[in-house]
Amino acid sequence: GNSPFPFSDGAFPLTPGRSVATIILDGDRVFVARRPLVGELGGLWEFPGGKVEYGESDSEALMREFSEEFGSNLSPIRLIGECSFSHKGRTKRLAAWLCTIDFSERLCPLEHLELRWVDADELAKLDLVDSDRKISPRVLDCMRKRIDRRA
Repeated sequence: GNSPFPFSDGAFPLTPGRSVATIILDGDRVFVARRPLVGELGGLWEFPGGKVEYGESDSEALMREFSEEFGSNLSPIRLIGECSFSHKGRTKRLAAWLCTIDFSERLCPLEHLELRWVDADELAKLDLVDSDRKISPRVLDCMRKRIDRRA
């Protein structure tokens, strides 16, 4: 009969509604990107990332999204925090991962208007998407602790 799921075997994503955020530090700054001016989150700033797709691990999703958005590789290091947020009446989970990149590679904004490296004060003033604003205290903790930074 008709399965309520879009997969023939009735399977569904292991973590429905899970998204990942890429947190990259360089000295006392963190990497943020500005969304295109379309859609409900148009023009807002975010920690890059996206939805974890069916069968993907957080790490796989982080690497795929970063490649799609910036044409570049990234290495996930560790999970620094998770939060719940509501989107269109549904509860979702966001997992923020500390990651590192090859700083010699140029990042190309393939899906974003603008890229920036911001310090804690600038981050506080940015118009961040709600889910990223919720996770930002964990990001600020990392920035303050001076862990996993480039020398």
